[in-house]
Amino acid sequence: MKSATHRGLRPTAQHGLHSRPPVRYLKVTLFIAFIVSLLVAGLYELGLLYQLDLALAGMLGVHAPPVFTDRSVQYPLFIGSALCVAWTTIDISRKSLKCVVGLGAFLEVVAAAWIAQIFGMFFSPFATLVSIAMSFAAAFLYTRTEGGGRKKIVSALFGDRVSKETFEALVNADQPLTFEGELTEASIVVCEIFNHQELTEQMKVSDYVALQNSFLKSASDFLVEHGAYLDECDGESLRAIFGAPLRNPDHASIACDSALALARRLDEVNRECFELWKQMFDFRIGVNSGEMVVAAYGSGRLGNFSVAGEPVEFARRLCAANTIYGSRILIGCETFFEAESNVEVRPMELIQRTPDARSREEVYEMLALKHALAADEIERRDLFWKGIVYYREQRWDEALRMFYGARPTEGLDGPVEFYIRRIEQLRDGLPQLQWAERM
Repeated sequence: MKSATHRGLRPTAQHGLHSRPPVRYLKVTLFIAFIVSLLVAGLYELGLLYQLDLALAGMLGVHAPPVFTDRSVQYPLFIGSALCVAWTTIDISRKSLKCVVGLGAFLEVVAAAWIAQIFGMFFSPFATLVSIAMSFAAAFLYTRTEGGGRKKIVSALFGDRVSKETFEALVNADQPLTFEGELTEASIVVCEIFNHQELTEQMKVSDYVALQNSFLKSASDFLVEHGAYLDECDGESLRAIFGAPLRNPDHASIACDSALALARRLDEVNRECFELWKQMFDFRIGVNSGEMVVAAYGSGRLGNFSVAGEPVEFARRLCAANTIYGSRILIGCETFFEAESNVEVRPMELIQRTPDARSREEVYEMLALKHALAADEIERRDLFWKGIVYYREQRWDEALRMFYGARPTEGLDGPVEFYIRRIEQLRDGLPQLQWAERM
């Protein structure tokens, strides 16, 4: 099966978690290399290693004075070895691979001494060998500490689900990586495809999978690059978290900004899909904020960092509710309150979030970032807002007049048409379904 990339879709940029070393490990590496270099230099200057050189020269039968024992050669070798061995030992997660790399460096130096002897030269390996052994031991012991094991823990819990900046921040942070559970204010972005049945009926299986993957890859990479944690990504939808595992007081604004930018990116992907397969995916987005439980869930066999709570489920319901109203992006009231100064919205409906809720709250359609609407779009937004007010006052004629005025000159506006149909149905005596019943 050819992938979407092979068939012409532009791949999104890949982020590498290890493109640059975490500051924590870089500092430790430099510290270990500095201490080891001082110790080896002391042994070298005291002449303790020179006695070993004489013994090795006698064993090899080299009668000429040692050639590679002067400081200009030895100092760069043992200092460079200390740096390289300390860094690789700290950076590599697997213990067996650490040992292989350390042993390999040790054997390379021994082999260099043997090769030099073949050509009639004497190379003193002892300063470098001592540097390798001491650096490996110190770095290996450090990796057994809580700070030294952070990279392994972060890799196991988060992997490629976070950006390289977030990965490095988690490794460099001082707080413990226990994630036993705590309440955190965060925002959830849910993006889902809703025309699977149509796509499976009209496309070959291989093409359908390629189209799905183009959506999932583009959306997940895009959100991760914007600072989200990719919590879920399956055959139909994905869920990303802003504000966890690293707390961010601007999580709602960042989530809204990312959702709007994601919609534009997926529109581009849809155009590419249409050029290839004459089909497009119908995606919708829900954004919700609130207090949720963040923790490391699961078992040793299958587990990862995730979130739980009613705000998480409500984000999914918001995403699905777009199909009712014909909207693209719906946000909850708390998201709007936290990001109000940064986004343009229009009210969609007052809902009773749960059956036992004592009050109703507003659901909003997000239109654009603040001050990004054109003059005609602002006028239509304001007419729609007035139409909602008249609708809730059951002033049907005034509401219809506002909604008719909010219709665009070209194309359809899903929420406008939704409310025109609803008012006409109410006039005909049809009952109005509660939000939970429509969901």
